[in-house]
Amino acid sequence: MYVVRGAKVLGGKAADLLIEGGVIREVGTIDAPKKARVVDADGLVALPGLVDLHTHLREPGREDAETVATGSAAAAAGGFTAVLAMANTNPVTDTAEAADHILDLGRRAGLVDVQPVGAVTKSLAGQELAELGLMARSRAQVRVFSDDGRCVHDARLMRRALEYVKAFDGVISQHSQDPRLADGQACCHEGEISGRLGLPGWPAVAEDVIVARDVMLARHTGSRVHVAHVSTAGSVEVIRWAKAQGIAVTAEVTPHHLMLTTDLVEGYDPTFKVNPPLRPDEHVEELRKALADGTIDAVATDHAPHARHDKEHAFAEAAFGMLGLEQALQVVNTVMVQPGLMSWEQAAQAMSVNPARIARLEGHGRPLAAGEPANLALVDPAASVTIDAADSQSLSRNNPWHGRTLTGAVHATFLRGRPTYLDGEVQQ
Repeated sequence: MYVVRGAKVLGGKAADLLIEGGVIREVGTIDAPKKARVVDADGLVALPGLVDLHTHLREPGREDAETVATGSAAAAAGGFTAVLAMANTNPVTDTAEAADHILDLGRRAGLVDVQPVGAVTKSLAGQELAELGLMARSRAQVRVFSDDGRCVHDARLMRRALEYVKAFDGVISQHSQDPRLADGQACCHEGEISGRLGLPGWPAVAEDVIVARDVMLARHTGSRVHVAHVSTAGSVEVIRWAKAQGIAVTAEVTPHHLMLTTDLVEGYDPTFKVNPPLRPDEHVEELRKALADGTIDAVATDHAPHARHDKEHAFAEAAFGMLGLEQALQVVNTVMVQPGLMSWEQAAQAMSVNPARIARLEGHGRPLAAGEPANLALVDPAASVTIDAADSQSLSRNNPWHGRTLTGAVHATFLRGRPTYLDGEVQQ
């Protein structure tokens, strides 16, 4: 039993929360029972536990970069109570058995709910649909499917996938990258900097055209499509139009696309090589506006850990991706909440309520109210933290925030009433 004392619920008025038996029993002014442990939350903001729609946990196959256990620890330290584990593991999560295995690994770690994402196509090859129905009917009850890292670029196959998942209220999460406009060699935003550095460019239109195609396919099929890691102003324009038409499209943006820009590649530091690439300021500005006005539904980390030997190459040859779980909320606080672009209630919508709704995760993204599951995070909104890449729960160190000072710090995370992170320590 816990009493959280004096937390500002969603940044509003301070209140106490009595947590017992995995649920919030009472919210208000509470006399703590003698057997209760009191958590002093004076000055802290209470949020529903965060939900990440886009996490790479690397297990099975690349346990040298991350495991479900270490990724879960990083998630708990970042205020998350649920993460969706992407399918591009080895072997790929393209069968019911593989999905159930990920579910079991998450339960064994016990720090966050790990929900597997199923592949759209077998082996992510883009040729034949994976076992979508069997994964949906498995113990894992998969509802989100993605070939992330690769685009489902065949329009006919994408249409079939959308039609298939409609039967069980699934959603296709698309990595929007036209391979004819941005092939595997493209490694940074196409523009003046890429030209000057002699690096193969990834034009914004390579994302825009796939987003446009997929929202039209979603309209045609009446099914749900989700746009992963939106990075361009053009994609925002298309998504805004699609929502105005009533098309069932949702979208996410990463913390790094909300804050970092393509000028960082000038130092050839492979930490900043990511797919889709970092974009110029004008795109970042539009992404922030779209998140603030609800055009973009969610913040998702695209947490992509890599072993040192996969990142320590010349920029063009290095692996794509960067860490995100531990600093995601800090970035959102720094660039969205503190400047007044979003309230804490809106931040909770983008980082908990909407992701849980998109993924159909019951028990997450719920109000902090009596009778609700005790999944919550306590955040110090004013803390100033200089990030040290060595101080991480992740096995990997490809942290783009190293050396930067961010505002905010997670003080505690509770999963169904049990602290998973408290006073700077993961609670194993």
